[in-house]
This record gives sequence, C-alpha cells and structure tokens, in this order.
Amino acid sequence: MDVCEEVKKTIREVPNFPKEGINFIDITTAIKDKDAMKKIIDFFVEQFKDEKIDYVAGIESRGFIFGMPIAYLLNCGFVPIRKPKKLPAETIGVDYSLEYGTDRIEIHKDAIEEGKRVLIIDDLLATGGTAGAACELVKKAKGELAGIGFLVELEFLNGREKLPKDTKVVTMLKYKD
Repeated sequence: MDVCEEVKKTIREVPNFPKEGINFIDITTAIKDKDAMKKIIDFFVEQFKDEKIDYVAGIESRGFIFGMPIAYLLNCGFVPIRKPKKLPAETIGVDYSLEYGTDRIEIHKDAIEEGKRVLIIDDLLATGGTAGAACELVKKAKGELAGIGFLVELEFLNGREKLPKDTKVVTMLKYKD
C-alpha cells in the first residue's frame, strides 16, 4: 500500500454533515495520528523540496497545521493567510465570491517581498474560491507563486479550474464523488 492510501485510511468520512447530502471529509482523525501526520508533512516536503521556496503561506486555519512544519523542513518562512481583521499591522487583501455572497483573505502588507517564491498550503481544495484568492493575494504582494498543495481534493467540484494553469498543484488525496 502506498503512503497516500495509508493516510487516506486514517481520514474519517462523516455522512450528512454539515447538512443532508454532504459527505464531510474529517481530517482530524489523520492529524491526531502521529504516523499519518508525519507522512502528510513528508509528502509535501518531498514534492516541493526542489522549488526554492522562500515562504510557505498557510490558509486559515487548517493550512497553518500543515504549513508550519512544511516551512520548517523546507528551511523557509511562514506567512499566515487570515480572515479580515485578524492581523495587527497594515494588510493587503483579496475579496472572492462564495455561493451566497463574498469573503476576504488578507496578509500583512510586508509579509512577502517582491520576487520571493511562495508555496500555498491548505487542507482542502473544493470549489477553489479561497485557494484562487490566495494565489491572487501572493501575486498582489508581488510574490512568485511556486506551487499549491492540498491534503484533500474534491475533484467533482472542479476547484482546479480557479487556480493558475501555470502553477504546480499537488494534492495527496483525491475524492471523485
């Protein structure tokens, strides 16, 4: 059994959460398992070790869980991508559309220097709205997008369509339906 299948076995699926008809992919069972967590982090480090990453940017909040140890092992800095009004200094942000309305993500204005290579990390790629906005945010900060990594991709929601086509996108676990 390969490492991806081993990790997938540690993830719990919760039917009808948060509402009827939704099959929730619960990663908390994987991150509490020390062996699975190590495999997840090692997987992403291996995928991006040759990309000359300056910063890992983790999307709030589960992107922080994976982003910090990945940044540590890639010997680079970590940039938190936060929801509005969570960062204390001057910020730049990007608004993006949701099914019913809009949302916003932000980073500190001085978080990414021009030309620095940034790897975006999050737990889940679903519709791609948040991840696409994070890509825009890195570009708005004049950073260079080095890649994007997700633990889980819900392929049936076509989230990759909202991501830059010229960027390396890595998902460890894919769910087809």
